[in-house]
Amino acid sequence: MPARSSATRYGSVAITIHWLTAIAVFGMLASGLIASGMTDEAGKVTLLRGHAIMGVLIGVLTVLRIIWWWAIDRRPADVAGISRLQARASRFVHYALCAVVLVLVSSGLATLVLTGANLQLFGGAPLPLPDFNLAPPFTVHGILARVLIALLIGHIGAALYHQFVRHDHLLARMGLGR
Repeated sequence: MPARSSATRYGSVAITIHWLTAIAVFGMLASGLIASGMTDEAGKVTLLRGHAIMGVLIGVLTVLRIIWWWAIDRRPADVAGISRLQARASRFVHYALCAVVLVLVSSGLATLVLTGANLQLFGGAPLPLPDFNLAPPFTVHGILARVLIALLIGHIGAALYHQFVRHDHLLARMGLGR
């Protein structure tokens, strides 16, 4: 498979970035939800350490994706037979996913720095963890995590609709199936 996209299919670089990001985002959502309900401080520190590292990885992958599309590759054409409204909605969701992810990464890092939790997660400062709710970026982080979930439901729902209702083999463009 070529590195760059064709008119009908994504290239191997775009596919790799997409699926690595997808896996990491689901891990992030799970670890964030689990951490929010944890009472074991040591376990929470371990989970949040992984959450923060994965967040930076997602941020790097997202920036790489943007650079890849902007400077090197182009997205395949819209799927044949979709309306102008569907094409616009698809572009909006894709751009919104990138924007929300970048703000989530920024708000997460800002929360760690403003609360001093970065020293506990990576510098060995003593527990307990600070109250993240006191940091304004954490409020943004929580709201955007929910927005991300809604965008993902729309994104995945649309992909499944195309694959199983329209039968236009949309998932094959992203490396799944024929």
